[in-house]
Amino acid sequence: MTTSEGQLFDLGYQRYEGPREGRARARKALFVNGIRTCFGLGRGAMAKILPILFFGAVMTPAIVFIIIAATTERLIGVPLDIPGHADYYEIVSLVLLLFSAVIAPELLCPDRRSGVITLYLVRSLTFSDYVLGRWLAFFVVSLLFIYTGQVVLMVGLTMSATEPLEYLRDNWADVPRFLSAGLVIAIMTTTIPLAAASFTTRRVYASAFVIGLWLITASAAGILVGGFEDTETRTETRNGVTISTSSTTSDALLGDTEIAPLVALLDIGSAPIHISDMIFDKKDNSNAVMRQVARLPMMVVVLWYIVIVGVPGYLLWNRYRRLLA
Repeated sequence: MTTSEGQLFDLGYQRYEGPREGRARARKALFVNGIRTCFGLGRGAMAKILPILFFGAVMTPAIVFIIIAATTERLIGVPLDIPGHADYYEIVSLVLLLFSAVIAPELLCPDRRSGVITLYLVRSLTFSDYVLGRWLAFFVVSLLFIYTGQVVLMVGLTMSATEPLEYLRDNWADVPRFLSAGLVIAIMTTTIPLAAASFTTRRVYASAFVIGLWLITASAAGILVGGFEDTETRTETRNGVTISTSSTTSDALLGDTEIAPLVALLDIGSAPIHISDMIFDKKDNSNAVMRQVARLPMMVVVLWYIVIVGVPGYLLWNRYRRLLA
């Protein structure tokens, strides 16, 4: 009989003797990793381009408003009525929705496709810790994108005013308003994309589903309620005085019927903007769908928002409960 020869190698493995920080440290590491993933930190240059472009797109309207406010009064002597905090979210809402649809799946899909998620759970993390950590990471990033433009706009409009202190005294209430409206927007733009990403390991599929959801629901509400508006101006002379009257007609299928405001809620992507308008008490909206929703009691709009956020939130939590049970 022949005997096999074996060799022993000392690879320097040692028992860990450092501090054991437990579950809280694991949660923090997961949260920080999620934020770094959103900004493409620790990866190649291509991963950082999209966040930079989205951030620039969000900041551009605020900077343009400030430039207009700072220059027009000096040029024409009269302050120009420019869009303010109540209009800012409506203007950048499309950018925020696209940002969430493209970036949020980065937090969930690669972990399941590569099997890294099982390594997370080897530690003292639970599936709830994982879901909450990823959700909070993107929620914080969303708030950064949402609030930065509003803060810059507030500072710029205050400094460009003839009397900055007087402007701040007259408009200080806009601060709690845009903070509250920003929370509403961030919760939805965080929950729905992550819920979609929990059902696939491909980021492209999750992004396509979320973008399709925004587009299809917005188109359906626009056709049924908004339609295509046409303004007709008529001029007539009475007693030597020329009088011009204008009327707006719409070819919407539902027109101004009682069911039209409820159908307008189908535009899921505009749901947080509806609440934002209510927070700012904005009445003069040029969008036909927005005007229809404004006819509803605030409680109806809030309950609808809770449904379209709560259901995806439950699906996200339940999906990982089943996957990691």
